[in-house]
Amino acid sequence: MRPLNIGLTEEQRRGVISLLNNDLADAYLLLIKTKKYHWDVVGPQFRTLHELWEEHYEVLTESIDSIAERIRALGGYPLGTAESFLKSASLKEHPGDLPNAQQMVERLVDDHEQIIRNLRDHIDQCGDEFHDEGTADFLTGLMEGHEEMAWMLRSFIEGQSLEPSGKTQSVNEKTPVQV
Repeated sequence: MRPLNIGLTEEQRRGVISLLNNDLADAYLLLIKTKKYHWDVVGPQFRTLHELWEEHYEVLTESIDSIAERIRALGGYPLGTAESFLKSASLKEHPGDLPNAQQMVERLVDDHEQIIRNLRDHIDQCGDEFHDEGTADFLTGLMEGHEEMAWMLRSFIEGQSLEPSGKTQSVNEKTPVQV
């Protein structure tokens, strides 16, 4: 392969590629969980969650492809096996466990928030340690996507509903709270 001359040392590129492969592994595991919950959710929230998770796994699929392409643009090779994803991911699986809809949402929120924390750290490393502002910017976009998905999921479980008056009312309490 022809050596890359993009203003990063071999060590800097390897460091960034390693971070990106970790992000790729987490994104893949989150995609698998999101699809599984999309298939298995039941109850009164079925349609809402089924459709929301379909939107989320489509976004995740695009971001996975973008991460892999960023790795290739830096001269690396993306992980590509289930074994390598499991070894490199910070997220954990829950084999054989079928949670209820509320627990599914809570687990996905936890996973998105873990990815957001990882991405914040990786953004800092890309800028401060590896001097790769392009990848830092790329990761910032990914982080914003996870922040939006986490917000949507948190909104589902926060237990507040808006009344037409502009007040919120807790599902558990009948005392309105002003917004």
